Amino acid sequence: MDSKAFGLLAEGMAARTLTRLGYRILARNVRLPGGELDLVAKQGETLVFCEIKARRTPLTGAPGEAIDARKQARLTRLAIAYLRAHPELANCDCRFDAVLLWREGWHWQTEVIPDAFRPGWE
Repeated sequence: MDSKAFGLLAEGMAARTLTRLGYRILARNVRLPGGELDLVAKQGETLVFCEIKARRTPLTGAPGEAIDARKQARLTRLAIAYLRAHPELANCDCRFDAVLLWREGWHWQTEVIPDAFRPGWE
């Protein structure tokens, strides 16, 4: 399976997991200047920017390790751009969640980390 197909599989699994947990998916793969937001959702009245990280094997490291300070800063900039493009959401409380996926044998494991990081809003 190539990287694009793997990413789409992981994104679909993440969206299904979030939906089961009561999130309402608003947008997927939001392309903005400077990057892409994987998923934008609402949980109750909170707007949630979801970063998805998946690993095919534990040998490539834990998926959460990829959400480093640089990635967090980029996600913060993208969230600000998204809010500017959607002024109707500007008064929502916002947070950043991480959805981590990895394989253990033939089975996929999924972990949702609400409020995975708190940015210094720019």
